[in-house]
Amino acid sequence: MQDLIVKIGKGAKASKDLTWDEGKQAMRQLIEGHATPVQVGAFLLAMRVKMESVTELAAFTSAAREYKPPLRIATRKPLIDVSSYAGKKDTFHALAGSAVIAAAAGVAVLIHGHEGIPERLSMASVLAALGIPTDFAPDQVTQDVASKGFAYLDIALYHPSLAGFLQLRQELGVRSFFHPVAKMLNPARAPVQIIGVTHPPYFEKTAEALNMLGSRRVVVLRGVEGDPELSIASATRLLDVKEERIMPLTLQPRDIGLSNGSFRDMAGFPPGQIHQEATLLRRILTNDVRGPHRDWVVQNAALLLYAAGATPSISAAVPIAQQMIDSGAAAGKLGELTKSSPTAKKESAA
Repeated sequence: MQDLIVKIGKGAKASKDLTWDEGKQAMRQLIEGHATPVQVGAFLLAMRVKMESVTELAAFTSAAREYKPPLRIATRKPLIDVSSYAGKKDTFHALAGSAVIAAAAGVAVLIHGHEGIPERLSMASVLAALGIPTDFAPDQVTQDVASKGFAYLDIALYHPSLAGFLQLRQELGVRSFFHPVAKMLNPARAPVQIIGVTHPPYFEKTAEALNMLGSRRVVVLRGVEGDPELSIASATRLLDVKEERIMPLTLQPRDIGLSNGSFRDMAGFPPGQIHQEATLLRRILTNDVRGPHRDWVVQNAALLLYAAGATPSISAAVPIAQQMIDSGAAAGKLGELTKSSPTAKKESAA
């Protein structure tokens, strides 16, 4: 571990990137607990200063995947992996409603995340306020995705050691490479991944790292507050990855037949008012809300349907997402998801 720290920690001009094998070796040292606390902190901060290379990100993710078997989800529906680790401060979780709509339209959606940022509202908190279970063990998550087309996986119940490193953000005060690794983990090895990023350097790197890992279909976007969401108020940059080809796109609501909204239309709720956000999402899904709030949820449901291969374009998916609301299918799916299994229980996947 000392040699690896020396290699990446020599400063702006002298530091060097790790090779693929060195990156995997470093991740194994960290996960298996062979690095001392001082070495862990030194390595994470040195890597943050140097900035991870594409090869390092891919190697870290590959090594992290080795410690937990992938979830085996038996479904004929197109399966899509959605990561939500950023949390929200200023906007509501459109993605939560969008995922329910996509599930109603026949897509199997696995959302995974972690409640690691106290000042931000997590996806898990919002889903729980809607009545959707967020503390199921991996086996129950697998069953729910297969039978209901949707489930949330707390990464701490699937990959506890990885989640432990995510928690270090509270001690270090800054994020580490474990955050992009968690987003790229893909617990079910789904053929489709959607990932949101905040920091510009990770935009292209994430797509290239997943390409290196052999991912067949990925959409990476400069999402709203780091979540994989298109904005209703401004243009969103995307990287559409298909079979190793990376296509850059810039998308606005009017490009897919929706009206542009404002940042006010995406506004979230103050701390302690999570149930108001859940109420808004529920009213959208039950067709009690029209206008830009609904359009924002529809916009992102269309993205999920397109990424899953259900339509040839995002614009073609918009009327399908709208029909899911108008027909009552989205409301029906929400009702199905809020019926918890009596046999499910929270347990660690140690």
